[in-house]
Formats: sequence, structure tokens, C-alpha cells
Amino acid sequence: MESTFGPTFSAVAPVSKAETTSNYKQHRRTPSSSSTLTYSPRDDDDGMEPQVFAEQPSVKLCCQLCCSVFKDPVITTCGHTFCRRCALTSEKCPVDTSKLTVVVNNIAVAEQIGELFIHCKYGCRAAASGKPGAYEVDPLGCPFTIKLSTRKDHEGSCDYRPVRCPNNPSCPPLLTMNLEAHLKECEHIKCPHSKYGCTFIGNQDTYETHLEVCKFEGLKEFLQQTDDRFHEMQVTLAQKDQDISFLRSMLGKLSEKLDQLEKNLELKFDVLDENQSKLSEDLMEFRRDASMLNDELSHINARLNMGILGSYDPQQIFKCKGTFVGHQGPVWCLCVYSTGDLLFSGSSDKTIKVWDTCTTYKCQKTLEGHDGIVLALCIQGNKLYSGSADCTIIVWDIQTLQKVNTIRAHDNPVCTLVSSHNMLFSGSLKAIKVWDIVGTELKLKKELTGLNHWVRALVASQNHLYSGSYQTIKIWDIRSLECVHVLQTSGGSVYSIAVTNHHIVCGTYENLIHVWDIESKEQVRTLTGHVGTVYALAVISTPDQTKVFSASYDRSLRVWSMDNMICTQTLLRHQGSVTALAVSRGRLFSGAVDSTVKVRDSSEAPSLILLFTQYLSGQRR
Repeated sequence: MESTFGPTFSAVAPVSKAETTSNYKQHRRTPSSSSTLTYSPRDDDDGMEPQVFAEQPSVKLCCQLCCSVFKDPVITTCGHTFCRRCALTSEKCPVDTSKLTVVVNNIAVAEQIGELFIHCKYGCRAAASGKPGAYEVDPLGCPFTIKLSTRKDHEGSCDYRPVRCPNNPSCPPLLTMNLEAHLKECEHIKCPHSKYGCTFIGNQDTYETHLEVCKFEGLKEFLQQTDDRFHEMQVTLAQKDQDISFLRSMLGKLSEKLDQLEKNLELKFDVLDENQSKLSEDLMEFRRDASMLNDELSHINARLNMGILGSYDPQQIFKCKGTFVGHQGPVWCLCVYSTGDLLFSGSSDKTIKVWDTCTTYKCQKTLEGHDGIVLALCIQGNKLYSGSADCTIIVWDIQTLQKVNTIRAHDNPVCTLVSSHNMLFSGSLKAIKVWDIVGTELKLKKELTGLNHWVRALVASQNHLYSGSYQTIKIWDIRSLECVHVLQTSGGSVYSIAVTNHHIVCGTYENLIHVWDIESKEQVRTLTGHVGTVYALAVISTPDQTKVFSASYDRSLRVWSMDNMICTQTLLRHQGSVTALAVSRGRLFSGAVDSTVKVRDSSEAPSLILLFTQYLSGQRR
């Protein structure tokens, strides 16, 4: 038995005829054998096996980049052949400097290299020069040369392949050809029943003697059956574990699907609740609109029964001609510059938009300057004045649409503005300030006191100023700036005022519109019909008739004939409370909480209205 690693030359067995085939050849040990071409792996070929060729390979089989025999040869776009790794790591061909890109494997060259003979790796050793990766023929190793393509077949069964003793890893290293002899002399042979608890360890002779007396030998069949049964149980258990894993996976998927179904069900319930809520809101709005229409029909029918509808001309009605869209918040005030056909609108988005009402019907510019909601607008000459919740008044030049001045007007939001006699009047909490207009400057002239609440309405007509505060309308002489008359209301706080040639009209918090005679200051009528606060009033007067427009929290506008004090039309196009009105050249502009401004114009009534009037007349008869 060999006591050290490595074979001795005398241990080489004679070569049989089968071993001298074209794939395996025995070589002679000569000093020149170590001088054959050595394959030296590159630094990036970690783990490369020793490769020593029996004969010098042709230069045509060597890569021009690494100067070694081709390793996995490939053809590149330039038509040359290189090692695959060289082609991938190099940028240019060393022959024509073209860019290297792999096209296809070079099978023909690979087959030629596979036919080259090399020494068995167990017949090679590190080169005496000590150069890393360099090898030479070992005269004490395997004497065979083999084809490169069949090296694994030979080296897997080579007699010079190092092995370990299966009995004890502490035994010295062996060669495959010496293993059988070693096993006969090994002193570390274990009893085959050691896994059941037998502690015997000995050599071949004592091993055979031990089997005769080993208590486990007589139970060999039983132990084997037990092992077989245990193995079957292990297989069954493994199968059960797989089944359990599969069931757990299915349970997880079912759980995920259940969670998804629950989420979908919750989402559908949410959508259902949202739709139900929206339907309820739409139903309430429909009922409210129906109630308003019923009230209107009842009102018209009552007038017909009273025989006073004859003075009403049903031919003129107002229709919506368009909508200005652009604000990002509710519209609170409107003002018309008739000279240039411009409409100004102030909004909660802190901006003032300038609309063309003659040609393009588009927003010409957005004026930015306020830090709060724009609540009031008015025009004097070619200047626009805007009041805001930021307590300031800004002066704008209408010709250039530029800001020319800003003043701190009140200690509270500026609710309303009106101009007359080259003066600007601003209303706030319990105060009206009078400003002299001097160019772009505003000079404080006087502060009107004796007011007990927010001044939400201001109107200047001829030589008088009309102010609404709480349940009181005060009439001021513009020349002396003294209060000359007080009107008391009974329908809540005054939110809007309009003055015609013959009447003073005010809208209140409690849905009513009060009418006073402008000369006698006696209340002549209370107009009903709205079901929300009357935010704004506007007047259109012609030689033939006078119409008052009212805008309300109930999203509607009403048209009132001041000749007979009846509502001649109800407009329901806004989607939110109507908060502001303005009139110009027979057109009506309305701003609302829905962030839009609508334009309405009068036109001839369709025949349907005539038929409806005839129908009501027939009902009366």
C-alpha cells in the first residue's frame, strides 16, 4: 500500500489494445515531453484545468487577441474568428480595427480543436518555472494522451485519479488503481450495521470474523425490511408535505381572492351609496324645481282668474346665449364697461377676469393683485375699482388693464362699491366710506356712520345713495352726505337693492322682494316666489316697460314686470346659487357659485307660450 500521495512509475499497468485507439494513446516519458505546448489560462479563467498539448497546435487554431488556442471560437462581424470572451471584452479587431460583434459559433474550428491530443490532467504538473497557470508533463503521472473532446470520459475513470478511502477520511490519499489493494489492508473497516449501533472497526480479516458473531447480522432481513418501511414512510411523508404545501398555496390564493372579492364588494357598495346619495340630491332638486314651477303656474293662474294678465306681454322672454367659463371659484360680483363691451367678474379665486362681450366672447385677461376674495366691482370713467376680503381697494386702468393703485380701505372686508358725482362709496362692517376720486388716487372725504351691521348693498341714483344694512335701507343725500330717509324691512337682512324711475326694490335674506314708491316712500308690494336669499337685483328700463331681475340662493333668476308686479319668467340654468347680476344693452349677465357667468338676451317667445296662455284662459272660462 502506498503511504504518500502520488503514483510511482513502476505501478503503471501494461497498456491493452483497447487503450491504443484513436481517442487514447500512451506516450513515452522523455525529457522533451515537458516542452510541449502548455495551455496557460488567463486571469479571468479561474478554475481552468491543466491543458498540455501532445503536439504544437497550428497557429491558425490560436486566437490573435489572447495568443492561446481558441476557447469557444466565434465568428465576428469582420469575418475573423476569436475566443468568445475575447470578442466580448475587446472593442476593435486587431486586423482591420473594426468593431467586434459576435455573429455565430465557428463549429468547424471547434471540431478541429476537439481532435487535438492533450495529456491527461493527471499526467501534468505545475511548470518548474513557477509561472502561474503554466503546466508540464509529469513523468510519474498518467501516461496517456487523449483527444481534447473526450478528456472528461477518460479522466472520469483514470487510474491516476486521486480518491479517498471510503472507510475513514483519515486514511492517506490514494490513486484509483491502488484503492482495491488498500481496502484489503485498511484497518478502519466498519461493520455494515454500524448505523444500527454496532461499534466494530477493523481490517478485512477481523471484519469477516466479526460478521459471524455480530448480533445485528441475524436481524439483517428484519433490519432491511425496517429500513425499507422507514424509507417508504419518508417518501409518504415527503409526499404529504408536498400535498400540505400545495393546499397551503391554494389556501393562500383563495384567501387573496376572497380579499379581492371583499374589496370589490366594498367598492361596489361605496359606488352604490354614492349613486344613491346623488340620486337623492337630484330628486330633492327636482322636487324643489317642480315646487317652484307649480308655484309659478299657481301664480299665473291666480293672475288669470283676477283678470289682470291682459297687461302682460308674453312675447318677450330671455334665453341663455352662452356661458363664460374660467374661474376656479364662485363668482361674487359683476360689472359692465359699455364703452368697450367688456364684462368684469370677481371670484373666490382672488382674480378678476375681463370678458369680451362683443366679438370673441373670450377672456381677454386675468387681473391678479388681491390676497382675498373679490367681493365688489364698479367703474368710474376709465378706472375699475375692486374691493376684496383683504380689506383693500385696487384701482385698475381699463385701457391698459394694469393696476395703478392700492389702498387699505377698511378694517374689515370691502363688501360693496358704487361711484357717483366723482366720488367712490365703499361699504363694510357698520361703515360706509366716501372717497374723492383724484386721478388714480382716492382721498378719504367722510365716513357715514349710524349703521348697525354689514353694508351689503349700495346703489347711487340721481342725487341719492341707497344703503342696505341689517333690516334697514337708508337714503343719503349725495351732495350733503346726510341721511334723509330710513325704510324698515320685515323679511330679514337686506342683501340687494335696485332703483327704478318709480320704485325702490330690495331683496332680503328671507326670500322676499320688497317694493316702495320712490316718491311717497310707502311700501306698495312684497314679491314672493324665491325659496332662497335674494342676492342680487338689476333693472332694464325702456320707454314701454321696466323689468327687474332677481338672483337667488335657490339657483334661479326671476324676471318681474314692474307695471303689474308679476313674475313673467323663471330662469333655471345655473348649477349653484346665483350671486351677481349686471345688465348692458338689453343683455343680462349672471354670476354664480358654480364658477360660471351666463349671458342672456331677450327674444320672441315661441308659440308654445301662446298655446299655454290660451290653455290657461280656456281653463278659466
